[in-house]
Amino acid sequence: MAREVDIAALGELLIDFTEAGYSKDGMKLFEQNPGGAPANLLTVASHMGYKTAFIGKVGTDMHGAFLKKTLQKEGIDTTALIEDEHYFTTLAFVEIDENGERNFSFARKPGADTQLRKEELDKELLRNCKIFHFGSLSLTDEPARSSTREPSLYRCGGSQRNTRRRSCRRSSCST
Repeated sequence: MAREVDIAALGELLIDFTEAGYSKDGMKLFEQNPGGAPANLLTVASHMGYKTAFIGKVGTDMHGAFLKKTLQKEGIDTTALIEDEHYFTTLAFVEIDENGERNFSFARKPGADTQLRKEELDKELLRNCKIFHFGSLSLTDEPARSSTREPSLYRCGGSQRNTRRRSCRRSSCST
């Protein structure tokens, strides 16, 4: 029997090290925070009572374990979250300017999130979720770029080039 999931999201799951003041010696301090737009969307949806699932990859390191535990605590299904011993979980250092604008510096050379391969996707989850969402950072590097595009074959009825937007609107895909 297929899992019932309202929203599945694919993409980056990373640590945001956000500025958190200064040390007594004047050095910037950073705080570990879970990050990644797809996970943020799922967290809100989960809090609203929707059944959610995350599709992506983290490293088998302390940051990946923290992120998986955080998703589970928020009620997000992590069955399709892959833990890869060959790549480190992506880190983002977030600087906040005097106007409150954020500036990101990513440590992902490559990060685990960029290494999600098409054959690792949970095709049953992709076929059966009511809404599929993906984040833009997963489109920056291969193989994650191709893996992010792959679900359109399951969700949007075929070709990724012609009529993709029209098909996606009918099939509840979102970006």
